[in-house]
Amino acid sequence: MKTILICGATGFIGRNLVNYFSQGEYSIVAIYNKKKPFVTNENVKWVKADLTKADEIKNIIQDIDIIIQAAATTSGSKDIVSQPYIHTTDNAVMNSLLFREAFHNDIKHIIFFSCTVMLQSSELPQTEDDFDASLPINEKYYGVAHTKLYIEKMCQFYSSISQTKYTAVRHSNIYGPYDKFDLEKSHVFGASVTKVMNAKDKITVWGTGEEARDLLYVDDLISLVDLAINKQKENYLLLNCGYGESIKIKDLIKKIVDHSGKEISIQYDKNKPTIKTSLSLNSSKAQKYLGWNRKITLDEGIKKTIKWWKENIKY
Repeated sequence: MKTILICGATGFIGRNLVNYFSQGEYSIVAIYNKKKPFVTNENVKWVKADLTKADEIKNIIQDIDIIIQAAATTSGSKDIVSQPYIHTTDNAVMNSLLFREAFHNDIKHIIFFSCTVMLQSSELPQTEDDFDASLPINEKYYGVAHTKLYIEKMCQFYSSISQTKYTAVRHSNIYGPYDKFDLEKSHVFGASVTKVMNAKDKITVWGTGEEARDLLYVDDLISLVDLAINKQKENYLLLNCGYGESIKIKDLIKKIVDHSGKEISIQYDKNKPTIKTSLSLNSSKAQKYLGWNRKITLDEGIKKTIKWWKENIKY
C-alpha cells in the first residue's frame, strides 16, 4: 500500500482529496495546522505540522511515496486587493522546504497546485505556453503570480536533478463541497452561493458582473490528480486543468439564483473590490498526456453544490 502525504488536508481541495484517496488503495497521512481534523477512516493518519518550519517537515516526510501539496495561504479578492503580501512569503517558504526535503528522501511523485493568476486576460482559452513574461501581470496579482511561477520552476528544477516526478497543475477556479462559503474570505463562487441562499428578496454583487471566470467542479480536479499518479511517465508536467469556457459573473449569479429556486433581484456595487479579467483554460495537454477530460457541467456542479450547502451550512 503506497502512502500519500496530503498537505493542507483540512482545506477545501485538501479535504476532498482526503475523502477520495482514503477510500482506495492508499494509506493517507493528512497534514493540518490551524483547522481541526475531521472524521475519516482507518486509512487516514492525522498529523499537525507547520510547513514553514524545516524541522516539522523532516518529521512528517518519512516513509512517504507521494506528496499532494494542497497547502497554501489563500483568500478572496478582498485580501488580494488590501493585503497582497499575504500570498507570497509563506507559500514560497513552505514549498522550498518541502521540495528540498522530498529530494533528500527520494519521494516518488509530487503534485503541486499552481493557479492561473499569472495569465493575461483573454477571450480565447489559454494553453500552458500562452503565458508571456514580457507582458504585464495584473497589478493585483503581481506578488502571488510571481510566487506561483517560482514554485513551478522549482518543480521543474528538482525533477531534473532527482528521480522524483513533479506535476504542476494550473487549475482554474475550483468550487464544490467544503469550499469557503463566508463572504469575507471566499472566492466568487462560494460567496455568490452564500449570498443567494441567505437572501430574502435581493442580493448585491461586487463589481459590474462583466468579469468572466473558468469554473471547474472539484471532482474533476481530483480526477486529474488520480490520473497523474497512475499514468504520468514524464519527470515534469505543467498542466492546465479547467472547464474550457468562461462565464461572466452576472450570468453565473443568474444560474445560481435559478437553481436555488428563489425569487431574487440582483444589484451591483461598483465601489467594492473586483478584479476585472476574463480567462479560460485550454486543457488539451492534460487530455493528451493523461487522458483527462472534465465531466461535470457547470449547471450540474451548481446543483450539487447548492444541495451540499443546504445539507451542511446553516442559514
